[in-house]
Amino acid sequence: MDIQAIIVTFNSGHIIGKCLNTLNKQGVGAIVVDNASADDTTEVAATFGAKVIENPENLGFGVANNIGARAADAEYLLFLNPDIEIDESIKSLLAAVKNYPDFGMIAPKIIEDDGRVFLQPRSLLSPPNLNVKTMPLPIGDACYPFISGACFLMKRTVFEAIGGFDNNIFLFYEDDDLCRRLWDKKLPLIHCDEWQAKHGRGKSSKPNPDNIYKVRYHMAYSRAYVAKKYGIKTTPIGDILKFGFKFLFSLPSFKTATIARYKGSLMGTIDGMKK
Repeated sequence: MDIQAIIVTFNSGHIIGKCLNTLNKQGVGAIVVDNASADDTTEVAATFGAKVIENPENLGFGVANNIGARAADAEYLLFLNPDIEIDESIKSLLAAVKNYPDFGMIAPKIIEDDGRVFLQPRSLLSPPNLNVKTMPLPIGDACYPFISGACFLMKRTVFEAIGGFDNNIFLFYEDDDLCRRLWDKKLPLIHCDEWQAKHGRGKSSKPNPDNIYKVRYHMAYSRAYVAKKYGIKTTPIGDILKFGFKFLFSLPSFKTATIARYKGSLMGTIDGMKK
């Protein structure tokens, strides 16, 4: 199968080796697009034979993935986070590609460290009739309106035709936005039950107050952006009041991680309103 992996990294030197090692065992070459890491991410990636693209600054997840896709020449692109490990079950992907030739996206069964299956078939961007609170785990393959961006396969031609990731989204909701555009084009999003991936959730970058702030900021900002893009009503004023109070009440605790979390959510929501 003519396939290349695209992996965006940011201070992921502690985890990228495991990801690339599993890909090498499956014979899948990788392009690592690094967002100006301050650790040894690029050196580790090069050690495992990956093609490394070094961005001069952190350009965000979606933009970096688009850069990786433009550098690829394979028929199929496998997008995955650096904390994903794919085992030999990738062979099942071959059958899925044959069974669903007109697919828009195929994603594996994502298994967390504790053995739970991660499935997120709904989103802020879900059409109202699809935005159900609970959905049973699939028995066998299934088609969903949304699939996690932690790991998925697309035809390069489809990715290019749909415009790739939205460059206006720095982090968060970029995969929801991509899924929504595929769904609107009536291109199936397939959850492949026999293809499995291990996910070390939250291990792509080591946590610290600065990273916590940035994560919460971009989560709130991107939520406001995509809501406006698709005309979805949200409650930004209520969110500002909620996060504002939580930020103020966290200050006396001197817990830097907690303070960073609520400050990030507050400032991201405020700036998102200005967009």
